[in-house]
Order: sequence, then structure tokens, then C-alpha cells
Amino acid sequence: MSKRIRVVMAKLGLDGHDLGAKMMATFLRDAGMEVIYTGRHQTPDQVVSAVIQEDADVLGVSILSGAHLGLVKKLIDKMKGREIDDCLVIVGGLIPKVDRPVLKKMGVNAIFSGGTDIEDVIGFITENTKK
Repeated sequence: MSKRIRVVMAKLGLDGHDLGAKMMATFLRDAGMEVIYTGRHQTPDQVVSAVIQEDADVLGVSILSGAHLGLVKKLIDKMKGREIDDCLVIVGGLIPKVDRPVLKKMGVNAIFSGGTDIEDVIGFITENTKK
């Protein structure tokens, strides 16, 4: 039997709206993944620590505040500094189309906006993890 995919779901910064993150966590659990939700108001350091502690295969970041570029850059830089290179990084929320190439260049593997079919997210994760 193969090991279940482990996903850390995080809300970075002062963004307190976490219904979407909680829904995504539920959908991923229903798909057979193990999901660890870090809660709201997390710093990049806290999220990176959770990724390491939980030996995560995937980091899902939900951002609705508009602070995605700065927060994700700090997060990716911290991950690189800790030599975390085997964890998919996916971002969801209100991400303007103009910012998506910037996030991808930073190291984000996928961006899913509101209204994305959950099967697309599940498919991306399962196709891009080594389980």
C-alpha cells in the first residue's frame, strides 16, 4: 500500500477568511489525502516549520488579502533556505491573472482561483507527487 499524500494547508498573513481553505482541506481528505491545516494568520516561518514537521508532499496556500506576492516570496525564500525542494507549492484565492506568471517564476507549481473544479486540483496533486 502506498503512503497517503500529505498536504499542509496554510493561511498566510492577516487574511482571516478561511472558509475556502477549510473546504479545500475537506475535499482533499475525502480524496484520500492526509491534510494538516495550520490555521489563520500564519507567518512564512511557521508554515515552513509545519512543512518540515509534517514531512509534507504539498503545501497549499490560500490568500484572499492581496498580499500574495510579498508573502509567497518570503515563503518560497524560506523554503529554499531550508533546502525544501520536494514539496509542491500550490496557491489559491484571489490571484489576479497578471500576478500568476510572477508567482510561477518564484517557484509556485500551480495556482487555483475560486471556482476551480476540485477534480482539477486533486488531479494536479496526484499527478505531480511521487506516491
